[in-house]
Amino acid sequence: MANLKQKYKDTVVPALAEKFGLKNPMTFPKPEKIIVNMAFGIVDKDAQKGVLDDLAKITSQKPSLRPARKSISNFKLRAGMVVGAKVTLRGERMWDFLDRLIHSTLPRIRDFRGIPNRGFDGRGNYTFGLKEQTIFPEIDLSKHSAPEQGMDITIVTSAGDNEKGKALLTLLGMPFAGR
Repeated sequence: MANLKQKYKDTVVPALAEKFGLKNPMTFPKPEKIIVNMAFGIVDKDAQKGVLDDLAKITSQKPSLRPARKSISNFKLRAGMVVGAKVTLRGERMWDFLDRLIHSTLPRIRDFRGIPNRGFDGRGNYTFGLKEQTIFPEIDLSKHSAPEQGMDITIVTSAGDNEKGKALLTLLGMPFAGR
């Protein structure tokens, strides 16, 4: 499997330059960061630790905790309680995570037909959700004790619009659905 960063330099940049008529290398769309967010809600400390350990294994980085901003008495939620975790990946960790996501994680999803096209935000950034963290090869199912937990993955690009963002991700190998 070729290094995704090298593929970006060798094949994606020339293809984007030809497709969009770009001449200045500073204007070429590129991935800037990847944000992985898990909202696990109100859980006991053991389940929370298991989910945080899974997120750390998946991203190779320690997650930052996300506290609740408001108190909601019907849900027994107080402001300041930890209800989620987030990791922001940049540089080599971003490229490694994107490579693993495209080539080993997404193909492991049962009945996978591609990720939806509707996750773009108008500026070339793409967000999609996964239903469980156990599809990542880093999670050993025989020792797994954390509850199944979904996550949101946001790929932030310098594209500026959806067309360039989708072209960038498609050339990198992101498997979009046929629609």
